[in-house]
Amino acid sequence: MSFAAEVKKELTGRIVSDDAAKPELAALLQMNGVTTLGFEQEVRVQTDNPAIARRIYTLIRQSYPQVEVDVSVKKQFALSEHKVLVVVLRSEVAAVLDDLGVDPFGIDQTVPAWLLNTEDKRAAFLRGAFLAAGSVNSPEKSNYHLEIATGQEDLADQLLLLIQGFLMPVKMISRSKQFVLYLKRSDKIVEFLKLIGATATMLRFEDIRLAKDMRNSANRMINADMANLQKVANAANAQVQTILTIQGVIGDLDELPAKLADFARARLEHPDASLTEIGDYLEISKSGANHRMRKLKELAKQIDEGTFDADKL
Repeated sequence: MSFAAEVKKELTGRIVSDDAAKPELAALLQMNGVTTLGFEQEVRVQTDNPAIARRIYTLIRQSYPQVEVDVSVKKQFALSEHKVLVVVLRSEVAAVLDDLGVDPFGIDQTVPAWLLNTEDKRAAFLRGAFLAAGSVNSPEKSNYHLEIATGQEDLADQLLLLIQGFLMPVKMISRSKQFVLYLKRSDKIVEFLKLIGATATMLRFEDIRLAKDMRNSANRMINADMANLQKVANAANAQVQTILTIQGVIGDLDELPAKLADFARARLEHPDASLTEIGDYLEISKSGANHRMRKLKELAKQIDEGTFDADKL
């Protein structure tokens, strides 16, 4: 089961208040789309997700206990084994659709203001929208992504404003005749899952995300440490080569001034140590160690340029 399916499974098992039932139902009907048969005789909502079909049926029964509603199963195509579920509303069709602001022709998708006049109702509407047309990547994947898609631009604009109202940096793009609203930031995806009531999967998302972030941080620290060690090793090797160049010309390091000779011998005796560690060994400051190494580099440069004069040491 995908992570998105786990989220929807949790959401379809939620018990909602009567106030929240209608906004969620309105979103489910608007996002799934409805079809009519005859003049105000029957409305059908089709889905291939049994949990979504049960959810729509349950919310209709909860919100409009007096209406006649049932669920049927049919093949999507005559020769296909793929089956879809159809929720059929058989009575008080016009009253229910008008109450929920659902236009079966998809022309006017304006959500009635009273369905969105509290934070709980707005969260319920977003829950219905996600159930009908939402998806979210597993936090184990390399990129975080949650989206809701609809073919209705006006409805997409309303969803955009609703999500922005919860201070989430949602963006919208057009993709294959669909208007797609999406979140990329992991912390905001966590907030959205919490908002729509997917508490258990939200906590699992957060656990996986934190564990992955810790692994990534540890890897970055290890890589940084390795890079620093390599940098120290390269610098130490260059310093050793500088001293060996000088030694090859003057023969005995004792020919150098005492402070430079002491430093040069310490560097050769500890070829893997950092310059700071050499300074600690000689009980001199880091700046003192750097100064002596610069002097030795100047001598090596003179040797390379042919200007070295041993009598001037």
